[in-house]
Amino acid sequence: MMQQQQMATSSRNQITLRGSTKIIVEFFEYCINSLLFQRGLYAPEYFKMTKKYGLNMLVTTDPQVKDHMREILKQVEAWLMACKVEKLILAIKSKETMTVLERWQFDIQNTKDSSNNNTMSAGQQQSFSTPSSSSMFNNVRSNENITDPTLPSSNKQKAEKTEKEIQAEIQAILRQITASVTFLPMLDEKCTWTILCQTEKDAEVPATWSDADPHLVHNAEQVKLRSFSTKLHRVDALVAYRLQDDL
Repeated sequence: MMQQQQMATSSRNQITLRGSTKIIVEFFEYCINSLLFQRGLYAPEYFKMTKKYGLNMLVTTDPQVKDHMREILKQVEAWLMACKVEKLILAIKSKETMTVLERWQFDIQNTKDSSNNNTMSAGQQQSFSTPSSSSMFNNVRSNENITDPTLPSSNKQKAEKTEKEIQAEIQAILRQITASVTFLPMLDEKCTWTILCQTEKDAEVPATWSDADPHLVHNAEQVKLRSFSTKLHRVDALVAYRLQDDL
């Protein structure tokens, strides 16, 4: 009987590719919503409070923003299921000059088979984006395929992790993002936001997507944030921003 109970507990703790993908997509949904609120890209009245990860989270109530984000995350989910996505980036830009002011980068590593990481040469790089669904938001969804030689290449067996442990790690990242407003420069001008995805070269890209640039921050200060992992994926976070003197 004891052996059967242990096997049942182990089965419940096992995370499938679909389950891991759902966790990551859901994290991005709440994370992006949090950043849109924390960085003041929309007025507070366009958000409502909901409970998630043991935290009070703010999510947008604007139908156009919700539909736009849903369409982006649907494609991110497809790339995750195909093990083809490597980064998700939220870039915040000046609406007047289109200068990138902040770049929130989330590196996604497939820990089950990290030997499949992208190793393309510079001549093989490709970038894609799709036009904004609304000129009001000017949000470009991009797929920038850029080699990143810093990704780890460990093939070590990853220990099983419970959903509670994963939720705790996600909670820690979201708390850190909320606290980041204490050191980030104020965005005292009208801004727009852009979402980019970096994929492997052989990823299937929808016909609606076109070329895009990486939206790098000039002379950036960088702060590495916390990470979280499932058995199949690891997500590392980093924010790059411009100092006020550079604006």
